[in-house]
Amino acid sequence: MIRYCTTPAGRIAFSTMGAGPPLLCDAGWVTHLRRQLEWPSYREFMQTLAARFTVIRYDKPGCGLSDRDQVDLSFDGQVAAALGVADAAGAGRFSLFGASQGGQLAAALAGRHPARVEALVLYGTCANGADLAPDGVRDSVVALVRAHWGLGSKVLTGIFFPDPSDEEAEDFTRMQQDSASAEVAGQLLAGYYATDIRSLLPDIRVRTLVVHREGDQVTRFGLGREVAALIPGATLVPLPGRDHLFYRGDWAPVAGAVVDFLAPPAATGPRLTAREAEVAQLVAEGLTNQAIASRLGIAPRTAEAHVENIRRKLEVRSRAQIAAWATEQRLQAGG
Repeated sequence: MIRYCTTPAGRIAFSTMGAGPPLLCDAGWVTHLRRQLEWPSYREFMQTLAARFTVIRYDKPGCGLSDRDQVDLSFDGQVAAALGVADAAGAGRFSLFGASQGGQLAAALAGRHPARVEALVLYGTCANGADLAPDGVRDSVVALVRAHWGLGSKVLTGIFFPDPSDEEAEDFTRMQQDSASAEVAGQLLAGYYATDIRSLLPDIRVRTLVVHREGDQVTRFGLGREVAALIPGATLVPLPGRDHLFYRGDWAPVAGAVVDFLAPPAATGPRLTAREAEVAQLVAEGLTNQAIASRLGIAPRTAEAHVENIRRKLEVRSRAQIAAWATEQRLQAGG
């Protein structure tokens, strides 16, 4: 069911699904509550989250089913709109999932309103939008979107989708056009390119997870790593794949990382993701990072990041201590 709420940025459409702790989701640049659910993988991703949380989705100002006229598309306006949706949904305190441009908004909301945010998950985002592409490329893409939205949306589909089928490309192109007008799409894209939250990230004090695909062709992996480095205590989870959209390609590991991080712990003690627990057991077997990468079919730097996350979570200094912990866990499980 679609509901509406009045926010400082205009009237916003939102909906909820599932049950459990509230999770406010910002899916990225332009949105359409109904059209996005027509994508099977997007729908399944959200249903996976809704099995554990009350998922709150919404259309950005000027997009989808939200009001299209007399809206505030500024970055501050979008942050205010997201907070207004949380208020309307009755979420006094909530977790946040922000993807791509939505990651910047989610990070700003967490930094500015720490009393409202339980935890933060960022996917495929960057700290400084200007780092996404050279000046001339950014200007050309925005100009094309504004001048010829039909052609601009096709170009962006080619950027967002590695090797799409003809049907995928056509449907995603139409979905972008259904989600926003040329002017709104261009203004939001230009706003993303112009937004720099590097000075805000060190002030975030909520639990934070940064998920990023290593081969992301839209937002380079190094940009996600920078976000994780700037947020105190943030955990970085590198994942294989080239897709920028969180719900395309092998989306299950992305959803799994979100659930593992946000779901209430089943027992006391450090909470490792399923992959981190697997890596810890391989450390206990005496494997090096290079050998772990070979065994799991991942990049060596991914294995290194997993080991570092494990060390931080267990609050230990050495691989030997990781091995001791993993051995104890195996013995307790009867292995």
